[in-house]
Amino acid sequence: MKFSVIVVCLNAGEKLRETVDSILKQTYTDFEIIVKDGGSSDGSTELLPQDERISLYVEKDKSIYDAMNQAVEKAVGEYILFLNCGDTFYHNKVLEKAAARLEKEEGEGPIVLYGDTFGAKNDVMIASPRHIDGAACYRNIPCHQSCFYAAGLCREKPYDMQYRIRADYDHFLWCYYQAKARMVYLEDVVASYEGGGYSESKENRSRDKEEHRLITEKYMSEQELRK
Repeated sequence: MKFSVIVVCLNAGEKLRETVDSILKQTYTDFEIIVKDGGSSDGSTELLPQDERISLYVEKDKSIYDAMNQAVEKAVGEYILFLNCGDTFYHNKVLEKAAARLEKEEGEGPIVLYGDTFGAKNDVMIASPRHIDGAACYRNIPCHQSCFYAAGLCREKPYDMQYRIRADYDHFLWCYYQAKARMVYLEDVVASYEGGGYSESKENRSRDKEEHRLITEKYMSEQELRK
């Protein structure tokens, strides 16, 4: 079972190498790393280690979600996970445990395998819901750094770039409500999330709330929203 781990970057400095190194340390070795660079000028991509599993693509993009969509087009793995620069796998057996669980869950329909996340900025563990339902979709979906998506889900529904902050949220709800993907909880911590990104800045909080409203209204019934 092959994984495609996608890392998008632009002038990420040493964080790019930190993220890539955490992937290369995995005990499970059937994976590829797709580094999608938007045209860095800081020399960060030159620091990438020499490994045949790393593919570097340099192409201009309009946003982080555009870069992620571009990277998906290059992926050949059965499952896709996105790690932002500065984020890392929580330990070196994440892919090993994910592969074992996915083999047990093989069956009809696409799968989203997700786990817990460590919030490095605040030194807290972010628990994901063990069961995904409407309430979880409204309030507490897993961090995208801790989600393994069946590759077909990412190809059928690229990230919608009208959402500058919550395109990943829109995609998760689409997987649940429209693609009817099986949401499988991996009882483990998948990623260490750096935090402090674009969506967390003060000036973007109002936009974040508005995008949340638009997305939930698109997928949820009035009754579900009231509940």
